[in-house]
Amino acid sequence: MSDTVARDAGSAPTGPDRRHDVPVTEEVAATTGRAARPDVVVTALVLSLGIACLVATVLVAVRTSGRPRLWTLGEGITAGSGLGTAVSGAVMCVFAAVVLRRGGHRTVGLVLGGAGLFWATDGLADGWVSLGLVSPAPLPGMTFAGWYLLRFTSLLPATLVLLPLVFPDGRFLPGWWGRASRACMAVMVGSAALFVVLPDDTRVVGRLPPGYDRDWGVLGALDGLGDPTPVVFRVLTVVALAVPVGVVTHRYRHSTGRRRDQMRWLLWGALVTAVAVLVTAVVPLGPLEDAVFFGIVTLLPACLTIAVVDPRLVAIDELLGRTALLALVGVVLVAVDLATVAGLTALLGDSLEEPQVVVVVLLLTVVLYGPLRQRVSQVVRRLMLGRGDRYDAVAGLASTLETADEGAGQLAAVARAVADAFGVGFVAVEVERGHGERLVATHGVRPAQTRTLPISYRDTAVGHLVLPARGVRSRLTRADEQLLGDLVRQAATAARSSRLAEELQDSRERLVTAREEERRRIRRDLHDGLGPALSGAVFQLESARLLVDRDPVAAKDQVAAASGHLQEVVADVRRLVHDLRPPALDDLGLVGALRQQGARLDPPATVLAEELPPLPAAVEVAAFRVASEAMTNVARHARARTCTVRLAATGGELRVDVTDDGVGIAPDSQAGVGLVGLRERAAELGGTSEVTCPAAGGTVVTVRLPLRRDP
Repeated sequence: MSDTVARDAGSAPTGPDRRHDVPVTEEVAATTGRAARPDVVVTALVLSLGIACLVATVLVAVRTSGRPRLWTLGEGITAGSGLGTAVSGAVMCVFAAVVLRRGGHRTVGLVLGGAGLFWATDGLADGWVSLGLVSPAPLPGMTFAGWYLLRFTSLLPATLVLLPLVFPDGRFLPGWWGRASRACMAVMVGSAALFVVLPDDTRVVGRLPPGYDRDWGVLGALDGLGDPTPVVFRVLTVVALAVPVGVVTHRYRHSTGRRRDQMRWLLWGALVTAVAVLVTAVVPLGPLEDAVFFGIVTLLPACLTIAVVDPRLVAIDELLGRTALLALVGVVLVAVDLATVAGLTALLGDSLEEPQVVVVVLLLTVVLYGPLRQRVSQVVRRLMLGRGDRYDAVAGLASTLETADEGAGQLAAVARAVADAFGVGFVAVEVERGHGERLVATHGVRPAQTRTLPISYRDTAVGHLVLPARGVRSRLTRADEQLLGDLVRQAATAARSSRLAEELQDSRERLVTAREEERRRIRRDLHDGLGPALSGAVFQLESARLLVDRDPVAAKDQVAAASGHLQEVVADVRRLVHDLRPPALDDLGLVGALRQQGARLDPPATVLAEELPPLPAAVEVAAFRVASEAMTNVARHARARTCTVRLAATGGELRVDVTDDGVGIAPDSQAGVGLVGLRERAAELGGTSEVTCPAAGGTVVTVRLPLRRDP
């Protein structure tokens, strides 16, 4: 498939030090509206209250430490120092302050700050209740502290569920998901509120603290409801927890760019938290329990804060994939170990000893870890990263390119390789083939929104790669960019090879055409011009020979006419030779010929040259033509006072600089035939041409021609 477009030499440059016919693409970040300002007062209030609760909890814990308990709150009800909870709440308040200071995420910051203050005050209430249990005299607010600790904190799960429902824009999703989110919060708050007001039927063992009312805030009318009502609300709460999972999944699937990275941080934090909770439920942690609790409580707020501040701080998609990989491998290994140990226990009974169990578990782990990790890694990469092993993708593309047809077949192979490697449904590879022709290979159905990435070969743009603007691979990590670079590099090489092959064939055709046209012109000039002229001269001389004896005077006139005719023939021969190669180059050399040419112009051109080595004939003619064209343009269009031509042979190339102090090139002018011919002459020999307009004024034409020797 190819599209043909008109070829344009391009417009003249604009601005200081501008280059002629060099396209420049700029990306301007559009901004709409005013940036949200951080709420300094709320930020300071949240941070100060969180720290104040932590300090108060520390002071209470110091007074409680080492004192025996004199009272109890009920059967199975305990109270601790509250330090772990207060520290977690204070840390969450710090995260909330960071989010609020960033601006633009006020709702998320307020929810996070409210959750932090809730945890901090819960820790303070825990510490105050513990102090009341060791104090012989009644403490003020003991009843409220006990009610807050044992009942009101049942609302804590609701605050944590609210965060994923409103992250990252601070609003519920519209439509069905929004209604489900509101219903979820209603169930969470309703079940917690029921627990707050439902009478407590647990038996009291021991003595309550003086002045403590364990039924404060309880509705006596609910005393006959019994156990079914709390059970129903617990079941509804568990069911409602599926809503945040669905909301996060929906937001992730429909997010792009920075928003997608933010959702990945939320997913990673939720995944690690879930794994940590599972581990604490199965494995006794002992002295590490407090540290793990702190990590469970603060990890998700920390991830949300990073997502707001700088979601590109870490390659989160790689981190998410590796975490999922390790979690799945760990779960499978534990399941296999448990099943194996259970089977051995059933077979061997009491004869199975603990060292034998340890050996079996270690052997299973060693044998299964490598293959299991490899297989699970492939699944995780496909599901979460959208691609498989990068080496397989690059090696597979290289093998395919070797067998694919040149041009369209190779580009189609590149499109398929990129689609498979990144798990995208659409890829288009567009390659410019010269002469306004563009070759396009597509894979999949083009979506409504796409983004374009350049394909370069040795700093030269040779085409574009078109990918979906939305989807799993809407934002590339460093590893993705490296993989895409490896694939596109092969695409660029294939495209460049195809273009070079076509350019070589075109060059051969042009050479043959030019040779045959030149032969036709020379044959025509010889046959239609020089041949008849020489025949006429022969006829005149033959006539003079016949008249020599009879009429010497007439014979003399005939010879004179033949002489004049032969002079015209000589002039035609010189014209033919001049068309083949400027004779001034053979008579005066390149520098002398240019000085002769420059002396005829207005203003006269000054030619400066170092000692030049013997130049190939093609380079010598191209340099003469290029410099002559540039000097002629200065005389005709530049309105300059001076024109200088500099010649220098360095680094295996001949450099020709033509500088003037004229008006330069108008910004809206198009490149004329002269500049196009100048570039084409340089390109024919593998050289380069450049036209710039310095800030001081004037124009500088620079041509570099490689000094390859004639065979």
